[in-house]
Amino acid sequence: MQASEVVHVIDDDEGVREGLCALLDAKGHAARSHASCEEFLSGFSADSTLCIVADLRMPGMGGLDLQSHLLKNAIDLPFIVITGHGDVSSAVRALKSGAADFIEKPIDGKAFIAAVERAVVARRANRAQSEATHLAHERVAALTPRERDVLRHLVAGSPNKIIAHQLRISPRTVENHRARLMVKMQADSVAELVRMALAAGISAQNEGQTGE
Repeated sequence: MQASEVVHVIDDDEGVREGLCALLDAKGHAARSHASCEEFLSGFSADSTLCIVADLRMPGMGGLDLQSHLLKNAIDLPFIVITGHGDVSSAVRALKSGAADFIEKPIDGKAFIAAVERAVVARRANRAQSEATHLAHERVAALTPRERDVLRHLVAGSPNKIIAHQLRISPRTVENHRARLMVKMQADSVAELVRMALAAGISAQNEGQTGE
């Protein structure tokens, strides 16, 4: 784990939050404790946050309030709520709003670590997907209009002869465009090329009809 990737634990019970941070530290997760959601938000950075663990009920802003605040600001991070007995309905509401999991008090250490690690895996997967999508958009933006035309036809599964006919260019020209696409998009295969095109929002619709 990178040093900047932090699991934030928010609970007004010092014993609970320090105990959870100790469990996280023992498993190699950088952890930081906060006595309130307001304290957490005062130094919050989405880029360095790997996961948020927050008690549902605290003085001031509670876990559900924090989750709602983040979502309203388009901040989507793995969120685990801690709940006491008899408050499962609120935890279910948190899940419906996108929380990764909820843990009931008294907290079972193994269950807690398992929940955090599931959330961490999801966070890293989402981050990798976001980075791949951004990279695909950058590479598509560097293509010429004709190269994008050819790429749209490739996404549609059209063979070179059909692409040549529809774009009114020669099959050899299509081959040249395909070769340049592979280089510009840094794709090792046509399948990878198509996957990146789809990630960048390229579809088979609205193929261009301009000249070479």
